[in-house]
Amino acid sequence: MNYTYQRKMYCRPYYFSLIFMVHFLLVRSFSLTLSSSLGRYCRSSNSVGLRPSSLTFRRDHHLRLNNSQGNKESDSSKAKEKVTEYKQSSAFIASLKDYDNPSNRNDQVFSALSEDGSVKITACTARNIINDLMIMHTMTAVPADALGRTIISVLLMSNGMQPEQTCEITLNANGPLRGVFAMSDGKGNVRGYVGSPMLGDIELSDALGQGMVQVVKNHPDWSNPYNGITSIRHGDIDRDIGAYLAESEQRSCALAAATSMKGILCTAAGGYLIEQLPNATPETMARVEKNLSILVAKDGSEKLPTNLLLNGVTPLEIAETILDGLGMIPLQQISPKFQCQCSSKRLVRALRLLPREEVDEVLKNEEKIEARCEFCAKIYSLGPEEIRKELNDDTRDPSLDADWKEENENNDNANANANDRKE
Repeated sequence: MNYTYQRKMYCRPYYFSLIFMVHFLLVRSFSLTLSSSLGRYCRSSNSVGLRPSSLTFRRDHHLRLNNSQGNKESDSSKAKEKVTEYKQSSAFIASLKDYDNPSNRNDQVFSALSEDGSVKITACTARNIINDLMIMHTMTAVPADALGRTIISVLLMSNGMQPEQTCEITLNANGPLRGVFAMSDGKGNVRGYVGSPMLGDIELSDALGQGMVQVVKNHPDWSNPYNGITSIRHGDIDRDIGAYLAESEQRSCALAAATSMKGILCTAAGGYLIEQLPNATPETMARVEKNLSILVAKDGSEKLPTNLLLNGVTPLEIAETILDGLGMIPLQQISPKFQCQCSSKRLVRALRLLPREEVDEVLKNEEKIEARCEFCAKIYSLGPEEIRKELNDDTRDPSLDADWKEENENNDNANANANDRKE
């Protein structure tokens, strides 16, 4: 949860401290993921549409298969054994009907594996989440597109993580959009925001500007989170995140994420992530390239795969197209949801990180303290007596997550139940 302080006295040093402390405390659980780029279908520089010839499976435009033939055969044999084991386990669902999502009515993340275990595909649709965020933040089309692409990317990258793991993407850039942030856990609970939600109608690359892509991945049991960072080169977000995956994590992937907007409505939002696993052969990757070129031709737009989604093509069908001729083993599906973790207790905890004399001075000069959650736009207003009581009664260390674990879990469960009631 990220709060923005609302009072007029924000120029004072302790207000800057307050904002920093709240951001550090409530958003530091950042965890950006590991993935990489197998070289996405790139747009030509003048382009309308995507060039199939620009997709290759080598790093820096071409992915080299570094294993010796003997190692490849050994890896392939082991992968096939694991796939066979999985197909015989209780987790395997043979019927594809269980993954149906007619007309992409529901938000869905679907993942599958090729039969030889050498290629993984994750595809998603997230139109409902983006529309909810547009309403919460009164977002215009360009900020909604930027946030939508980042939300889709983080959902794709977090797929397959443990439920308690988190993946975060931060785009720190100098454009008028003033940055983008998105975060998801392994269960598909996602949230995010943009710096300027009501930006006018300009090109996405101009709105984003120049800066850095930062990815953080974390787990409650890890002593330190994983961090990675690369520069923003393209400004269309999905290609920049794909470049991060190739350069920072050295993983070979093809990533696409896009939205389709009509006025104040998101009509389609989704994407895919294709990952080449270590035992993949050149023949397999050539087949994936061929299948992907067919997918691009079917979409026929620059915003791949929004035309497919608008025409009712589901994540399952996208995966079937990519893995055509390679066999498809469904892995899992999840229903992603927006979930915020804000609460008045978290605001009080952030205040306790400041020196008490600074908090007392704020309370002396102000009738109340207001803070706005940047994820869900909810405003919290606390009076002096309420704040003093909370500060005096609570003896827990605000800098130690372990002291607040139970309360955070209760708050997360309450927010999840509230979301379920809305549905």
